[in-house]
Amino acid sequence: MMTAQSTAVGAPAVEVIPVGGLGEFGMNMMLVACGDTALLVDAGVMFPEPELFGVDLVIPDVGALDTYKGRIAALILTHGHEDHIGAVPHVWPHINGPVYGTAFTLAMVTPKLDEHGVDHDGRLITVTPRQRIEIGPFTVEFIHVTHSIPDATALAIHTPQGVIIHTGDFKIDQTPLDGERFDLHRLAELGSQGVLALFGDSTNADAPGFTGSDRDVIPGFEEIFSSAPGKIIVASFSTSIYRMQVLVDIADQFERKVAFVGRGMIRNSEIAARLGVLTIPPGLQIADSDIRDYDPQDILCLCTGSQGEPMAALPRIAIDDHRHVKVEDDDVVVFSARSIPGNEKAIARVMNHLAKRGADIIIDGMKHVHVSGHGSAEELKLVLSLVQPRFFVPIHGEYRQLAQHARLARAVCPSATVRMLEDGDVLRFDAEGAKVVDRVKTGRILVDGTRMGEVGDEILRDRRHLAGDGLVVAVVAINGKTGELERTPEVIVRGMATDPRQDELLREAPGLLERALGEVPREERTDPGLVKERIRLEVQRMFRKRANRRPLVLPVVLEM
Repeated sequence: MMTAQSTAVGAPAVEVIPVGGLGEFGMNMMLVACGDTALLVDAGVMFPEPELFGVDLVIPDVGALDTYKGRIAALILTHGHEDHIGAVPHVWPHINGPVYGTAFTLAMVTPKLDEHGVDHDGRLITVTPRQRIEIGPFTVEFIHVTHSIPDATALAIHTPQGVIIHTGDFKIDQTPLDGERFDLHRLAELGSQGVLALFGDSTNADAPGFTGSDRDVIPGFEEIFSSAPGKIIVASFSTSIYRMQVLVDIADQFERKVAFVGRGMIRNSEIAARLGVLTIPPGLQIADSDIRDYDPQDILCLCTGSQGEPMAALPRIAIDDHRHVKVEDDDVVVFSARSIPGNEKAIARVMNHLAKRGADIIIDGMKHVHVSGHGSAEELKLVLSLVQPRFFVPIHGEYRQLAQHARLARAVCPSATVRMLEDGDVLRFDAEGAKVVDRVKTGRILVDGTRMGEVGDEILRDRRHLAGDGLVVAVVAINGKTGELERTPEVIVRGMATDPRQDELLREAPGLLERALGEVPREERTDPGLVKERIRLEVQRMFRKRANRRPLVLPVVLEM
């Protein structure tokens, strides 16, 4: 086996190009190329900032893959989180071969491909830890790591220049719920043989100490279950399967029925249960429609919406707009997830609505109800110490996390060369070492339902949207205290060619919008964030159904 210290003279160069995930949280994607063969590692999304009206997802600019058109022989997935698999349907046309991933990872990808009408028959290849696959000049080895989702792996990519290790997302959980421990032994073996480069997850590089096990939340939740007089509603990420398992086990212990609420929570729990990575005792689970048939003290709801997303389950519950779940006095609502930067205001609004309904709100810090899935500084140091790479590149995080991980690497591996990269940098490994030799065009694509915005910032995206279907400004005056409409809404159209059918819609639109807003709960109408989202959805629905148009909708709410 060729080692990092004994690279064969004349071996072809290897290029590594981060397409997304450096200097940002999300959109993780990386190309590894040698000769006529390239591999794509992960294809993730980022969730949009609130000011990106109508944008559902942000994905890396797939145009960056055009440079390697016809050469991308496989897509390798490290695990099943959205920031690593959410863009798979969008990069699919660029992949000239199979997609490799563990069983649970591919189970999370399959529905996405089906929703986009992608024919994936025979192209999704399941792999297991320690398995090796050969792709052109590469041999890719999967190494089991612990994370907040089952079947997570790191990658050891054996190249003509030496071994490149990509950690994926990880923490070092010594007591994992599924008993599958981090394969530190294999990392140590590779380190002793010589590793050319380590690309390491930096998400929690600025957090001291150790992250802790998923089991660490059990005492906090047991305390909540032992004292809660009403329903317990827990909001978390729908991919947090280990958190689901902890809560299911505690609900069984305290004789509470479990209801999964929200499309993502229901779908992912079904997938996890089918694959055996989530165990639900017989008779414990009920449908959300059956909640009303039980006493509140006998119910646990696991729901989506921990980030305050307007159309997710918990925000709808908070304004009494969910068909099956109502918040009452003595109910306990637990936010069992970290706040993604930028979502603080939306989360606070949801908490305020819940408090108005008499709920007892618990967040991490009040009780230990959340633990990260990413390794803190001491875990990052341990991996660096085991691997001892010649070159180190921090990935996955904003620049401050990347910079802190680089400092850790210089302390642990003083002989290693640290390379700080940006998305689009072409890092070439050859007989002379490793250096950035070029840049490829990178950026963002803003995904709005079935429509894509232009690559780049919000202005570029809006210009393309305006050119296609015009602009609709919906002006609504609302009493900030009562939620009542002060006057009939105004609907103003710009940049849209009209015909008689659209003229009729423009005459009727203010009345239609007034009636639609009159049907929503008062608390939603007094919340500017929620009412803007409602206006946007209602106006989009009108123009799509009546005029077959998808204009950019700009809601303007005047609080009187």
